[in-house]
Amino acid sequence: MADVPKREVENVEFVFEVMGSPGEGIDAVDLGDALRALNLNPTLALIEKMGGTKKRNEKKIKMDEFLPIYSQVKKEKEQGCYEDFIECLKLYDKEENGTMMLAELQHALLSLGENLDDEQVETLFADCMDPEDDEGFIPYSPFLARMCDRPDQL
Repeated sequence: MADVPKREVENVEFVFEVMGSPGEGIDAVDLGDALRALNLNPTLALIEKMGGTKKRNEKKIKMDEFLPIYSQVKKEKEQGCYEDFIECLKLYDKEENGTMMLAELQHALLSLGENLDDEQVETLFADCMDPEDDEGFIPYSPFLARMCDRPDQL
């Protein structure tokens, strides 16, 4: 078995219970979601490299196949973290008061890097976003704290 601590193996087992079916494992199309459910932030390219697929029912990943993938992705250095994202969003904080225009954040998510689609952005905003003020600004730190599961930063 991969070099994964017992507590993390239990977390992986839980994700497999929720996302997969007993004995069959999880669908390879859900590899990225499974890794993200375990607080990792793999890129789409890394997910594909690790065996993720774009179509459902092409391939199944069993627990014993997943643990080395989890271990390798956990060691990956090309993952952004809360502090990295804060530094990026500070570029949009023109008044240096911890806020940015909601429209600018939406534009960035829709068009930069591994861009999201409209539905994904709407879901993300519904789950993590505080309401915008009368001028269209939002506090970006609480948004990122929720998105990165960092309650200590709320």
